[in-house]
Amino acid sequence: MIDFVQNTIDGVMIGSSYGLLALGFTLIFGVMRRLNLSYGPSIMVGAYLGTLLYVQLGAPPVAIAVATVLGAALAGIYVERLCFAPMAVGAGIASMVSSFAIWMQLEQAAILILPRHTYPFPPLATGAPLALGPFLLRIDHLIMLAAALGLSLGVQLMLYRSRFGLALRAIIGNPVAAHLVGINVKTAVLCAFAIASAIGGIAGYLVLATDQQVTPMFGMWATFKGLIAMMIGGLGSIPGAILGGLVLGVVEAHSQWHFGPQARDLIAYLILFACLVLRPGGILGETPARSVLDRGRA
Repeated sequence: MIDFVQNTIDGVMIGSSYGLLALGFTLIFGVMRRLNLSYGPSIMVGAYLGTLLYVQLGAPPVAIAVATVLGAALAGIYVERLCFAPMAVGAGIASMVSSFAIWMQLEQAAILILPRHTYPFPPLATGAPLALGPFLLRIDHLIMLAAALGLSLGVQLMLYRSRFGLALRAIIGNPVAAHLVGINVKTAVLCAFAIASAIGGIAGYLVLATDQQVTPMFGMWATFKGLIAMMIGGLGSIPGAILGGLVLGVVEAHSQWHFGPQARDLIAYLILFACLVLRPGGILGETPARSVLDRGRA
């Protein structure tokens, strides 16, 4: 029983990072109804910028965190300008394919700048784990969980308690009508992209500071984990993004404990497949065509 509870705690803590990645995915999908496959590589660009400052200049953790978030946001803006802004409203497939091409571009650029396979990353917290009876809680995992809950609340408040959020929900409902009432649709979408990428940068920094290393595979890992968590939790649902991440983390933790690391990802994919068959919109979603973001508050 102790092992079960400890694995569940570890899964929730790790799943909070997945929830953060899914949060950025959800914000982009909720506004544009398009998948950005360059989301993870954009985060990797920020991570490699922070790593470059750490390896070459010995920059402090605060500067590395700022560089990681800023680099991810700038990379997200680059992707939006190149892959999404020029595309017509109905060109979702073209945008997705072009974002995959940019994925390769960003990944290769990062590898050229830092060619080694693994680089060190400064730790988020160095203290001993907190002991609650027989259970252990890592400080860096607690920080990730707090960040996931805080950012999801912040995004929810932004969407439903600000003029910018009102503009985004108007764009979700009808972009043409939003433009006719004076909303600058292109600027609002660009800002949403930048915010989503910055959230991804925060997630990337927290994950890498916990692992204390970065590799070129991080972009693909972040894309897969964020996308799976979003699809499990609910397409376009902010609470669903966090819930999906937590569910994925708990499933992976128990799968690794019982069946080993080789079966962990396989079981996670089986859970995703079952979710898509039984509830295509995700746990808190309705259908792929109508998300929670579509409905404002009653």
